[in-house]
Amino acid sequence: MAMQETTYRDALRLALNDAMSGDDSVIILGEEVGRYGGAYGVTKDLITEFGAERVIDTPISEAAIVGAAVGAAMTGLRPVAELMYVDFIGMTMDQLANQAAKIRYMFGGQIGVPMVLRTQGGTGRSAGAQHSQSLEAYVMHTPGLRLAMPATVEDAYHLLRQSLQQPDPVVFIEHKGLYTMKGQVDPDAEPAGWGKARVLRDGTDLVIVTYSRQVHHALAAAKDLEDTHGISASVVDLRTLNPLDFDTIRPLVEASGRAMVVSEGVMTCGVAAELSARITEECFDYLEEPVIRVAGEDIPISVSPLLEQNSVPTPDLITRTARTMLS
Repeated sequence: MAMQETTYRDALRLALNDAMSGDDSVIILGEEVGRYGGAYGVTKDLITEFGAERVIDTPISEAAIVGAAVGAAMTGLRPVAELMYVDFIGMTMDQLANQAAKIRYMFGGQIGVPMVLRTQGGTGRSAGAQHSQSLEAYVMHTPGLRLAMPATVEDAYHLLRQSLQQPDPVVFIEHKGLYTMKGQVDPDAEPAGWGKARVLRDGTDLVIVTYSRQVHHALAAAKDLEDTHGISASVVDLRTLNPLDFDTIRPLVEASGRAMVVSEGVMTCGVAAELSARITEECFDYLEEPVIRVAGEDIPISVSPLLEQNSVPTPDLITRTARTMLS
């Protein structure tokens, strides 16, 4: 296939279609993934192509979905389980954190759990406090779980394909605000390596480390900083949080002496806290200023669009914070 323009949602569907076409062990299961086509339309029409034995509509039980996926993965299949919202991951934590994450270790490497848990998180649809959270820190905190969070159409395709080649469970979190975003993808292109971050913009004054939808906010802020204020900022898209590619971050921080970590998750005990601590520990001798976290407010997400928008980092907040760092 040649380079094509598509949406984030359709790139995910294409990745699933291609994986299922090439490997009969790949199955999909979850609430309304079959006839309805998935809560956000990612699995639309896949049941027509692959049948109800491989695209399985389940009861409304997140624990059952993930538990069935764990068992299927242990017995030779490669399941893709879908949770409508990452907010429901708490109901799967025994199956996910106590079973999937630990089975390879508990069985001495004799068996693994090669499954993918697809879900979505983040703000942007006024879905309220129980459907708008960014809970990736739950996953990042659990040894044994891999964590991918694509920011681009290209990575929506390639990271999902790579996730389906891993020997261990991968939690794959899509941002609900990106499904209709358009971009270019070439399914036949050599993708960036699994677990490798990408430097999307080079700069000399500041490094902005981020992931998922905040990549786009950071890029917008970096352009404004350079065009309006003469500040040159690098932007790093982590792509995966486990594995975490610190080797890409380190030389950029050492060269600029300033780092900002941007995350839509909450400030306290979040991903930004871990990243800022690690940058401080490993790059301390090179830092001109303390590492700054720009993260979500420690509050439930409001259903009000204005309150929702301003409870997480915005391009303007990133810009103002960068100007303060360099003032």
